Order: sequence, then structure tokens, then C-alpha cells
Amino acid sequence: VGNIVYDALRRKRSAAWLLDAGTPRALGFGALALEWGMDAAAIDAALDGDRFAPAPLDATERAALSSRNLADAPPAVRADCPDWCAPLAEEAFGADWVDELKALAARPPLDLRVNTLAATPRRVLAELEEANAAPAGMLDEAIRIPAIEGGGRHPNVQAEPAFRKGWFEVQDLGSQIAAALAGAQGGMQVLDYCAGAGGKTLAMAAAMDNRGQIFAHDAEKQRLAPIFERLRRAGARNVQAIAGQAGLSPLSGRMDLVLVDAPCTGSGTWRRRPDAKWRLTERQLDVRLAEQSAILDAAAGHVRPGGRLVYVTCSIFPAENARQIEAFLARNPDFAATDPQALWRARFGEGTPAPRIAGGGIVMTPATTETDGFFTAVLERRG
Repeated sequence: VGNIVYDALRRKRSAAWLLDAGTPRALGFGALALEWGMDAAAIDAALDGDRFAPAPLDATERAALSSRNLADAPPAVRADCPDWCAPLAEEAFGADWVDELKALAARPPLDLRVNTLAATPRRVLAELEEANAAPAGMLDEAIRIPAIEGGGRHPNVQAEPAFRKGWFEVQDLGSQIAAALAGAQGGMQVLDYCAGAGGKTLAMAAAMDNRGQIFAHDAEKQRLAPIFERLRRAGARNVQAIAGQAGLSPLSGRMDLVLVDAPCTGSGTWRRRPDAKWRLTERQLDVRLAEQSAILDAAAGHVRPGGRLVYVTCSIFPAENARQIEAFLARNPDFAATDPQALWRARFGEGTPAPRIAGGGIVMTPATTETDGFFTAVLERRG
């Protein structure tokens, strides 16, 4: 049932078009047709004899399933997105925008990051062998459990002893790559300006091998609350949590690296949070844009001359990504963008999935890099 609900949310528009109705019943049956590969006969067979099942398909529903071809649907329907988001996606991806958003409407894999402070990838893979875990590629510490099919379900990896011992964290590969591109190294002074629950903080602590100092900051205490248990479990000892602005004053102009994992629309995570796609409004986008601009300007003051400011979102919209960086650089001429292609090649070499490049940043998506949608730009403060 959970799979049907999530599939119906991911494929809401195409399912409604296929059944020519937007009712919950139509969305459910449309999801079965689109994601489970079931025709009318297979759906009827699945319903037969189940006293909790909905009524069988009626003649109108059968006719719609047999006569409609999704290839004939309007672009925004095939892309499974709200109409107002279509121009934003086209701005981001050009002629490929429908295929990019179709990939954001598919079932996602389950990605894990091995905590190298406590375990090795080989050890974690052995522990999760029955879950079909395998190397995710790109990063040695990244592990992937494939997307589920049909009525399957992902294993509850957080119930595994290895998780409780801090050997791994659940983290999308794109998020892991964004943290890796930040370039945290042992001995650095690092500020995670919007740390939240601490996913990227933990990744950087492991990359630094507990050497140096990370200040994990968030404006709201409740968002930062989960980080303490996660730090304890991971054995991350070089992290100091700071809630609110008062504790940041001593850090002004001193940080080697400031990471801004900015609040955003989350459009890059629609595979995992499909309900957010339909709740998002243009007004919410405008609010996020103002927040991002203010946060970037505030965070920049903590970067030392010669240090780096890294801007990350889990959004695909250029207004939150490339245009934010362009506007920030126009306001702050003492910062310059690092060549994103050179940054990618230096970190991952040749032969890896090539991301899109936009506005001085790297754009990752399910269609190009097999990750959630992420934007990462690395800026340097001139001495």
C-alpha cells in the first residue's frame, strides 16, 4: 500500500491523465499501470478475492487504460510536475527538461555513506550482503541498495547492528558528493553554517579524520537537536555545535571553509518526498530565494582571505542555484567561483558521470549522475 501511495504521488499527473480522472482511485490504478506494469487484467486479478480491495475496474477505466498512451500527453504531464514548475525546469535543462523530471519521478535507490572513522566499505558491504548492497561508485565510501520493484521494500538498515555501532549513515550519493567537493581536510577550521541534523557535518568529520575543528551551526535549536546522538554514534570528536547567531562572532573571518547547505525548495529530492512537489508554491520559492541571499551574505563574513565558501542546495531550479551565485558574486567582488569542471575532474577524474555545469556550479540529477538533484558551487575569497 505504501508503494502505491508513493508511486501515485510521484506519477500524479501522468496517472490522472492515463485514467482521465484525478481521484485517489484513479491515481492508485494509474500508479499500478505506470510503475508496476500492470494492465487491466492484472489489476483485476490482484483485486479478486481481497475483501479489503476497492471495486473492480469499470468499463470507463478499462477503456482509458487500453486506449491512452502517455507519449501523447502534454509535456508537463509526462514530466509529472506542476504547470508553474515547467518553465523553471526548461530553464534548467533546455530540451531535456521532460526527461530530467521523469527521472525525478522514478523510485530512488537507498544510498549509504560508510563512516570511515569506525569501519571500512568492505566491512559494511559484508554486513549488508543480504540487502543486495553494492558500491555506488564515485566515492569509495558510498554504498547503494537498488530501488525496489513492485511491492518490495527496502530493508530497515537503521535496525542493523552495524548502523547502531556507527559504521554507516543513510545519505544520498549526491549529498555525499557535495560534501566531498567542499574539500574539508584534516587540520582545517570549518563552519557548517546550516548544519541541520548534521549529515554533511558527519561526512566532513570523517574526511578530516577527526583532525581540525568543525563548527556545526543552525539558526534553530530544534533542527540541530538530532546531531548530538549522531555525533556520538559516529565517533566524531572534532565537532562543536552552535545554535543561534551569538556563538558565531568569534569565528568571523577565521574559517578555512564555510559550507552553506542552504534552505531550498527541495525540488531535487522529489523522488523521495513526492508530496512536496504538489505542495510547493511560487510564494514558497520567493521566500527561499530571500533566505538564501541573506544566508550567503552572512556566511561569507566568516571566510578568511584565501578560504572557501561552498554553496549547496538540493534544488534543480536555476533561481536558487546559478542565479544566486551570480548575484552573490556581483555583490561580493572579493569572491570568485572555482572552475566547476576542473573541480569535478580533480576530484573524480575521467570516466565518471558528467554533471551539468551552470553559473559557476555543478548540477547533479538522477538522469545525469544517478543521484538526487543537487547544486554545488565552490567560491574562493581573494587574499
